Amino acid sequence: MPETSRRRVLTGDTPTGSLHIGHWVGSVKRRVEIQETHDCFFLVANLHAFTTRADKPEEIRRDCIEVVRDALAMGVDPEKASIFLQTEVPAILELTYLFSMLLPYNRVMRNPTLKDELKVKGLEDNYSFGFPLYTVGQTADILAFRAHDVPVGEDQVPHLELTREVARRFNKYYCGVPDKAPDEEHESLGGVFPIPVADVGKVGRLIGTDGINKMSKSLGNSILITDTPKQVKKKLGKIYVGVDNRQPNDPGEVDPEKNPLFQYVETFIESPDEVAELRDRYARGDNIGDGVVKVRVAECISELLEPMQDRRKQYESDDVILDILHEGCRKAIAATEQTLEMAKEAASLKFFDRTISI
Repeated sequence: MPETSRRRVLTGDTPTGSLHIGHWVGSVKRRVEIQETHDCFFLVANLHAFTTRADKPEEIRRDCIEVVRDALAMGVDPEKASIFLQTEVPAILELTYLFSMLLPYNRVMRNPTLKDELKVKGLEDNYSFGFPLYTVGQTADILAFRAHDVPVGEDQVPHLELTREVARRFNKYYCGVPDKAPDEEHESLGGVFPIPVADVGKVGRLIGTDGINKMSKSLGNSILITDTPKQVKKKLGKIYVGVDNRQPNDPGEVDPEKNPLFQYVETFIESPDEVAELRDRYARGDNIGDGVVKVRVAECISELLEPMQDRRKQYESDDVILDILHEGCRKAIAATEQTLEMAKEAASLKFFDRTISI
């Protein structure tokens, strides 16, 4: 695979159904931007989906197609970025096994994102061995591509820190990189892996329409990119804004900072002047309430979704999606086989050359 002077990017999604606006502001919008300037690989983490739905393989397969269709609708360009399936890239699984030897079990279980997921999904006392293992798998997803940048939502930053630890440890154990070497110098000092950095979107964690939890389709609090204006308006109307948002020094005024609805105002209304006016009028109780704000936000979200929905029609055929995935997998295999060869050479694990194609 030819070398490129561009920084490399790896990010992706676990296929749990259609993408929603939380995905857009948290990561996908950034992907669309950097595909113009970076060497981009976008992962469909279908094996990770088995951590909680191993009994629903056909459903996961269907979701793989849908998540790609939605990403393309949002503006990911298959001519500029490689979209691929995790299970078609064997180097990822091999590196997962190797990296699991470099991480103590208790370090994996201290990951706050993992703890939150177990709690939200009600799995604290009943989860598969594969559930904590997938956090190690995420390090392999990233490092298999020797990615420099990882566009993620705020909640995924702890996963990336685990990846950074693995990269440092591998480079130290097997490549002779000094223990105190600056992260940015690991490659120049002979390390196989760069130390990747998080690229957090403008909105690291979009609150769902329940007004409490992070937006998630599984929690039923999401706005999908396929939603009609009527559906968007109905969902926005359900946002719970709380009852304790009055200013302590003036019971006639209310505090937008305590109202989750204003995260939507800041995120989806493009005009800074309009945002400032809404905040000011709302705070002063100037003939404006939650209903007025919700209607305006719903209008802006529908305006955002309209071109996505039009673009999505170009990708209605599953065969088109599969062709895009096939080409993306081919490129991903080439990139990761190169990394795996370097890693095995460094760790004295390479005995023979091999070629894998798809």
